[in-house]
Amino acid sequence: MSFATRARKGVKKPARPKPITPERLERAALFYLGRYASSAEGLRRVLLRRLKRARLEPGEAAHRDAVAAIDRLVARFAANGLLDDRKYAEAQAASLHRRGIARRRIGQRLGVKGVARDDVEAALATLDLGAETHESDAVDLAAALALARRKRLGPHRPAAERKVMRARDLASLARAGFAYDVARRVIDARDLGELEAEIAGVERETKPR
Repeated sequence: MSFATRARKGVKKPARPKPITPERLERAALFYLGRYASSAEGLRRVLLRRLKRARLEPGEAAHRDAVAAIDRLVARFAANGLLDDRKYAEAQAASLHRRGIARRRIGQRLGVKGVARDDVEAALATLDLGAETHESDAVDLAAALALARRKRLGPHRPAAERKVMRARDLASLARAGFAYDVARRVIDARDLGELEAEIAGVERETKPR
């Protein structure tokens, strides 16, 4: 369609993408961080998507220059504390745990976000209630209880529904990353108070005196 034809039909000419400059990248990065928490790699990926919208093709000099500008910007933000993967990972781990996500699945999600393995492990360690946590499953047990409460699974269902919905409820906890034994203990629980007391007992034992 020619420009004259577009004008007659009232079709607007597609807007030309604005050029990518370090200044525009920084404004975009600050705007994004003002709205969302992000890892360093997460911000890098957000900014790289702008290159696609600007129709810069990999291999072009302009694309290479923009990628280099993004890498410098991310490094500068990390150096001055605007990006902190350790704090980001700890905050995300705590939030996901409260929502009822298993420890293993939290680690996977942080890895997908581009968080380094040592930062992931440090974040997961903040959830641990003590040296025996992995043996007692206290961290995942607390998260599984939270998820069951939020989704009204197992002991939170009417008694008449529990047997019929048991397999589905177990599957819900499995999809959230919980081991079968943890899921079974929560879904088949007759007394939630016992499980909550177990977690509280581990917490008391591991609090610094």
